[in-house]
Amino acid sequence: MDSQSFDYIVVGAGSAGSALAYRLSESGRNKVLLLEAGRPSHPWSRIPIGFARLIENPKANWLYSSEPEANTDGRRIPVPRGKLLGGSSSINGMVFVRGNAADFDHWSQLGNRGWSYRDVLPFFKQMESYDGGDDEFRGRAGPLKVSDLKEGGPLYDCLMRAADEVGMKRNPDYNGADQDGIAMTQATIRSGRRMSTAHCYLEPARSRANLKIETEALSERLLFEGTRCVGVAYSIGGQKREARAGAEVVVCAGAINSPQLLELSGIGQGARLSGLGIEVHHELAGVGENLRDHYAPRMRWAITQPGVTYNDRGRGIGAVGQALKYAFTGTGMLGLPASPIRTYVRTREGLDSPDVGISVIPFMATADYKLDRNRGITVITHPLRPESLGSIHVASADAGRPPAINFNFLDSEIDRAATVGGMRMARDWINAKAMDGIRGAEIAPGQALESDDELLDYVRRTAETTYHPVGTCKMGPDGDAMAVLDDRLRVRGLQGLRVADASIMPTLTSGNTNAPSIMIGEKAAAMVLEDAA
Repeated sequence: MDSQSFDYIVVGAGSAGSALAYRLSESGRNKVLLLEAGRPSHPWSRIPIGFARLIENPKANWLYSSEPEANTDGRRIPVPRGKLLGGSSSINGMVFVRGNAADFDHWSQLGNRGWSYRDVLPFFKQMESYDGGDDEFRGRAGPLKVSDLKEGGPLYDCLMRAADEVGMKRNPDYNGADQDGIAMTQATIRSGRRMSTAHCYLEPARSRANLKIETEALSERLLFEGTRCVGVAYSIGGQKREARAGAEVVVCAGAINSPQLLELSGIGQGARLSGLGIEVHHELAGVGENLRDHYAPRMRWAITQPGVTYNDRGRGIGAVGQALKYAFTGTGMLGLPASPIRTYVRTREGLDSPDVGISVIPFMATADYKLDRNRGITVITHPLRPESLGSIHVASADAGRPPAINFNFLDSEIDRAATVGGMRMARDWINAKAMDGIRGAEIAPGQALESDDELLDYVRRTAETTYHPVGTCKMGPDGDAMAVLDDRLRVRGLQGLRVADASIMPTLTSGNTNAPSIMIGEKAAAMVLEDAA
């Protein structure tokens, strides 16, 4: 068995892990090992629209799925996760949303010191390079390149005017002082290329002599001496290896795989682990619990005006034109993020911040992610801060077996009300007078479905997630029996072990989770280095 020694071992080279490894190795003083179970890269990853080619590609995607449940009408819901350096930042829709300031203030109010918006804002600024917005809120020289989308035309003009008619304000920077309102999407795209953490963090760090990156390295369990984590057992191509950490191991495997690795290492609910033949090392009831995600119906409308959606412009000879446009300008369909326009809204009076997000895709796609022959648009809406809680637990002691994912969507009445409220607001927006000249019939769910029960039934039968699982190793104060971590991201009751990724979130942020995951990696690195000083 091969064995190696390092100061720090980072498990998972995804959004958080890449940032963490970059910062831990930055001074040159620390010897760092970064383990990634996926491959180095995929040819489609750097092309923005390539996410449609990677969403069901086993070479780039773990292709997890949830267990059948009543609120998914017995369906298994796809749970894509990146299987490359950069993790899901290498296959995601590149939408850059920090979340609402109130999200982080809530974390702090729950007892997580150092996680208020004022506390995390410096790390958001440190990580990004963005030309717009206000210097008070935006970073200018960070590794991650963020850009405003260069996309326009009659469809977006109509959508903006319709938003004005229904009272959605224009927001020049939803990642700045205020999230409310409608805007074109900010994206992790620069010069027509995807800006993953693999590209922005790991490529510049690869030449560092003190950073070793191992790919296709499946972490199987954590190694302990008593209550101290001292390393990781992993395999490459079936060859068993061990790596030792003199300082700390930081698990950054994401909301699916971080609880899986803890459980495989005997950390979690004792009775559950014993039943699978896993020796219990440390009892922690919260491992794998508190799962949250955005459960989102896809609504569809026909568009009557030719040439304003990519169903016309991206098929046949139009596809050649789009390829040429991308080759020369980096724009057009091939340069798009997942949804180029979005709005954050309040479905009822008395809310301090938006409770629903609505985004628009400028085409309709078939079930296998190809452009539909019929022209139209797809509207995605979901509650921003769902209260329904699910779980992720290992189903086997075999590290190669996927865990069981149970979302428990729509369990909360708040989630059901916000889901229906968001669908009604989407209808108001698309049915506004400004859209009359281009909007056709509502294809899905169809105007005939009107009552709350009818709309919720459509959601159960058809909705997907927006691929934002979080919370399965949540941080929390001493009095929270389900908290896996303290507010320094240290695993409770153990030494030398932290978790740093979307799994640490006590609640879901108001929007896409890639940006806050990278922030978590940046903040975790600062805490690790501070505690070692």
